[in-house]
Amino acid sequence: MIVFDLRCSGGHVFEAWFASSTAYEDQRARSLVVCPVCDDATIEKAVMAPNIAAKGNRSTAIVPSGRETAITKLAAAQAKLLEQSEWVGRAFPDRARAMHLGDEPAALIHGETSIAEAVELAEEGVPLLPLPFKVVPPSARN
Repeated sequence: MIVFDLRCSGGHVFEAWFASSTAYEDQRARSLVVCPVCDDATIEKAVMAPNIAAKGNRSTAIVPSGRETAITKLAAAQAKLLEQSEWVGRAFPDRARAMHLGDEPAALIHGETSIAEAVELAEEGVPLLPLPFKVVPPSARN
């Protein structure tokens, strides 16, 4: 695994892990790497501090900052939730509305919706929550 500090065109810097540098380039080229803050897919590598090996008499353990720990925990929580949820893609607004109205059995689902559609659903009282990290649809995974 390799970790990169990335920056979107809006200036947000975030960390992402990839199987290899090639995997990063492939995912970025297919717009699968997006900013977790603003969902921007115009991503470049940010300047990173070099990983210099410690002297033999020093510990190599790296203590993550509070921000890194919180992001890691949030990503793990989202991944666990998605394991129990069904990907419904662009059918999300219709499926969520049908469940809310009782036309379809309630279930955990996740998918895509526009901001306008999400606002409409919220105004109708349909329970929904935006995910903090972009979800890659099953059909787009390697």
